[in-house]
Amino acid sequence: MIFINVILKIPLPMKLINQAKHYIAGISLPSLSLHQTKTQAKTNELSSKVTSPFWVIVNKEVADHIRSWRLVILVAIITIACAGSLITGLMHFKDAVSANAPEGSFFFLKLFSASGSGLPSFVVFISFLGPLLGIGLGFDAINSEQNRGTMARVLSQPLYRDQWLNAKFAGGLIVISALFTGLTLIFMSIGIVKIGIPPTPEEFLRILIFTFVTICYVGFWMNLSILFSVKFKQAATSALCTIAVWLFITVFYGIIVNFIANATAPGQFATPDQMVRYQQFITNLMRVVPSQLYSDATTTLLMPSIRSLGPLTTEQVVGTVPSPLPLGQSLLLVWAQMTGLVLATVSCFALAYYSFMRREVRSR
Repeated sequence: MIFINVILKIPLPMKLINQAKHYIAGISLPSLSLHQTKTQAKTNELSSKVTSPFWVIVNKEVADHIRSWRLVILVAIITIACAGSLITGLMHFKDAVSANAPEGSFFFLKLFSASGSGLPSFVVFISFLGPLLGIGLGFDAINSEQNRGTMARVLSQPLYRDQWLNAKFAGGLIVISALFTGLTLIFMSIGIVKIGIPPTPEEFLRILIFTFVTICYVGFWMNLSILFSVKFKQAATSALCTIAVWLFITVFYGIIVNFIANATAPGQFATPDQMVRYQQFITNLMRVVPSQLYSDATTTLLMPSIRSLGPLTTEQVVGTVPSPLPLGQSLLLVWAQMTGLVLATVSCFALAYYSFMRREVRSR
């Protein structure tokens, strides 16, 4: 009746109009709302299944690093070196541990710092070979993509430029963290099996902090190589520049500091205050480089008997009790070194980030 009246343009009674409104409100609108709800639910489900572009690139970078022969060779070299240091530590474990030593209660840490038979300790191997791993992961992270023409195609997708660079850094850092965490745990497991005594909670915390410092140290060299990869177009140039910086810091910087120390050494009749200032000056010169910061931090963490990293006067030494420092005091002692390593790592990444965001990206 309603539709017939509408077609014939006959005025409808108010009763029929109210019935039509109730009909539309009771049947049509709820069904439309239910359809919209189902469509929205399907949209939310599909959007929840879509992975963020950042994590897609991170997974791709991690997979590329794992499948590369470069990483396999570097990991094999580091593993063999760590195995040699472990064998050396187990062979000289009795000589390194003494019942009357102040750090006798922390004998499990001796596995990481013991050396002998011409082989250095685990810490020394990591300090020397860790930068090579960081350089190998980052020296061609940017320029190789640009030379192949893949960077322009990737950045033409709905992807922010900083996400691509952040994913490069995150992928390399995940590989470094997994490698050194696994090596440390394997090192500890073999030590527990051979010694028969597990580490104490404080020793375990010291080893965890040592692993974190190692990751920051290797991450610094990876970020430095990424910075050179952004600055130079050729991967060989960035690799050579990073290796040159590593060789200068590792070999030549110590020679330069020794030359400065010999040139500025005080005379025979110098006062104790002058000697302390001279030693403090030379120590501060050595702490400019990340390798010395890493050496100071790891030595203090793995050797609780170390009570100072600078020169001490006779008045400061007299009356002290030869006992190991607790973990909190050791952290306070090396807090500046740990902060310096983190700051150097963040600074290198910030410079790479700034340079990459200002450069022009073109296809070949």
